[in-house]
Amino acid sequence: MEPPGLACAVWMFICFCASVDGYPNGRVRSACSSMIPCHGGSPRPSPEHTITVNVTEFKPGDNIEVHLSGPDFEGFFIQARDAEHLDNPAVGSFMLVDRRLSQLLTCGRTKNSAVSHTSKAKKKYIKVYWIAPGDAPKRVQFLATVVKKYKTFWVKIPGPIVSQSKAPFPTPPLDVTSEAISTSRSVSHLSKPFNASGCGNSKFCIRNPSNCDPESTSCFFLSFQREKNSVFIEMSGPSEGYLAFALSYDQWMGGDDAYLCINEDHAVHVSTAYLKRRSPPVLDSENALEDVSWRLVDGVLQCSFRRNIRLPAYKGRFDLDASYYIFLADGETSEGGRIHKHHRQPLITNGMYNVTGLPQDIGGSRSPRLIKAHGALMFVAWITTVSIGVIVARFFKPVWCHSFLFGKEMWFQVHRMLMLTTVMLTSISFVLPFVYRGCWSRQAGFHPYLGCTVMALTIFQPLMAGFRPSHHAPRRQLFNWFHWSTGTTVRILAVVTMFLGMDLPALDLPDPWDTYTMIGFVAWHVSIDVLLEVHSYCLVRKVEVIEDDRVQILQSLTSAEAEGRLFKQIVLTIYICGNIVFLIAFLAAINQI
Repeated sequence: MEPPGLACAVWMFICFCASVDGYPNGRVRSACSSMIPCHGGSPRPSPEHTITVNVTEFKPGDNIEVHLSGPDFEGFFIQARDAEHLDNPAVGSFMLVDRRLSQLLTCGRTKNSAVSHTSKAKKKYIKVYWIAPGDAPKRVQFLATVVKKYKTFWVKIPGPIVSQSKAPFPTPPLDVTSEAISTSRSVSHLSKPFNASGCGNSKFCIRNPSNCDPESTSCFFLSFQREKNSVFIEMSGPSEGYLAFALSYDQWMGGDDAYLCINEDHAVHVSTAYLKRRSPPVLDSENALEDVSWRLVDGVLQCSFRRNIRLPAYKGRFDLDASYYIFLADGETSEGGRIHKHHRQPLITNGMYNVTGLPQDIGGSRSPRLIKAHGALMFVAWITTVSIGVIVARFFKPVWCHSFLFGKEMWFQVHRMLMLTTVMLTSISFVLPFVYRGCWSRQAGFHPYLGCTVMALTIFQPLMAGFRPSHHAPRRQLFNWFHWSTGTTVRILAVVTMFLGMDLPALDLPDPWDTYTMIGFVAWHVSIDVLLEVHSYCLVRKVEVIEDDRVQILQSLTSAEAEGRLFKQIVLTIYICGNIVFLIAFLAAINQI
């Protein structure tokens, strides 16, 4: 163990570095309320930077240009607040223009309610869009904190105040507000979010997470409602770029009928496309969709439209009265509405469904079943069987040395059974991603390379154990060292591989929950290992003292051994229970995605 003084020095150094660096990556959520950077020192009184907007009045749903400009600065933090109550939380949400310079943050319960820098590179000008919420106050003021250098900053620089328009809002039919546009088909603004009423009764719904409320800012929602010879479709979800769904004959991208709601310069347009393999979709020049409506509020993109069940005149449009796998994806767009690849695995239904048939309310999965099985089997192998097997071999030789199972010492049989189970589970799990993808994955980073290394060492361990020398052979010590070092290496590599695999798109466990839970498991295992090592050392010392005293040696030794045996069995039971808790947590998380 490292000396306490060294540990304290390391922690002080880390804390010092953290305080000096401040927030170079712009993730300043801790400053949401005060807008004061944790740099120490006091803010400057006279700001050098200004905030401007392009309008003086707004109505709910409007997009307002917000500009921050001035001499070179490194960091910034922008919010909009109730002008009458500037201490209240931020209102509305923002959209970005240049993701290289700015990023969205969530302050309080409102998603994307603040904007900050992405690095401390010098900048002179920032442009973003503020989206007025439905419950906006009558007067809204923009505020900014600007950091010129680490100790030179201004807090809550007052910006312009914009007021809600006093003009009454029309009340059109079907909860939409019509707007004239330069196309042959009408496009409307939705005046309120979708709801789940009728799901499973009058319309076919897909929700992720399961049974989530479409009015929530974290719910992905897709519904189909048949109306005579047409189907009315609603789609919504948290996205700043685009939402899309596709009808497919299989669970692979390619040869699919796709429908996209695309945010282009803060206006949404809906289009159809035919997906060819894994190439970007080419939007159709002719649009077969009618009654198009959209809404973009608080970081949630919503659109609805109608299409006929059969469209023989439009190439690539599938008939809606057949069964398909349904994909639901989201991603980013760049200038001009250019679509980028979705940054995570699309939601895919577990089976083929006819959206014009019996109404259902279903979920889906963002992780294929084979990948889920791959992750689950690896967790079972490396969280339970390996860990318990190592503890048994390391600390239970003297405890179970006089107990036999099938003609061998019990500790050895238990250890061997757990390790062979690990080899079997790892081997099955190793094959599953190749069965799913049919080839090597080039987009999984170091995970597959480390996985192959773990698989090779996992096979090598039992092969090496099969050739172990006898207890008194000269090479036995060399074998023990190689066996221990190989086992320790493969366990460390397995944990690192699982860390990397948990955040891959195909098995994207909740973040940062997955990282903290895996760190917790490692800490749990190390603490039990240290506890048993300390206990073994204390027990040896106790036996040495008894032997030196030469008094009631046999009885005292027997008592010490019994005490050590009981303690180790209790610790092993607690350890197994703890491992099972971690395993259940991971398996439950895999089941939810």
